[in-house]
Amino acid sequence: MLRAVVFDLDYTLAVPSRTREMILQDATAEAGAPELSREAYLEAHGENLTRETREPIFADLLEDRETDADPATLAKTYRETIAESLEALPGVEAMLEDLTEEYRVGLLTNGPVRAQRDKLETLGWEDAFDAALVTGELEAGKPDPRAFEAITTELDVDPAEALYVGDDVEADVAGGTNAGLSVVQVLLEDGPGKDPRADAAVEQSAIADSLPEVVASLERRVGVSSDASNR
Repeated sequence: MLRAVVFDLDYTLAVPSRTREMILQDATAEAGAPELSREAYLEAHGENLTRETREPIFADLLEDRETDADPATLAKTYRETIAESLEALPGVEAMLEDLTEEYRVGLLTNGPVRAQRDKLETLGWEDAFDAALVTGELEAGKPDPRAFEAITTELDVDPAEALYVGDDVEADVAGGTNAGLSVVQVLLEDGPGKDPRADAAVEQSAIADSLPEVVASLERRVGVSSDASNR
């Protein structure tokens, strides 16, 4: 049976009111840094998941640029700019409260510690989960199985008893599946369709309304499979 539901954070439960490209442009301009592309940022971000802040990300990005911009200042500015625009998706707070009545509810989010913890503080979600882990605190980030093992251990459940909900095909869908969790893929308006590895999918805009029934349906499916294997 399912005993835990674990969520990704960005674009699964909360979204910025402006595009990340705009946020990055505003932050670099305010910090006096040269223009940086979103693609380059994501590449550097992927190489610096297990860090305290985004300073190493921006240090990598500015290393070969002729600039006096300070990576620490740029990291702080970017973090604050994101926080100012971050919004919870409609209905997700009530959804989380309802799920905690029947399941252990967790969060596993990729990123540097201060950046992701600041987001939880901005949203008022410090106590919204039974356990919340940021990969910057761990040995590895998603899709590494060790990240998923860390959250299931924290929630005191086996991976087969946990469901992971996230939007990223590789980090969330492939990562969760390879770690032995059931997975619900969150479909973004301009993102890829349902990946065949996902057990189910929900539209991002309707996650609060759709997910509880999907969870209940998957729990019934898991229960049937468990009964069959025990015969």
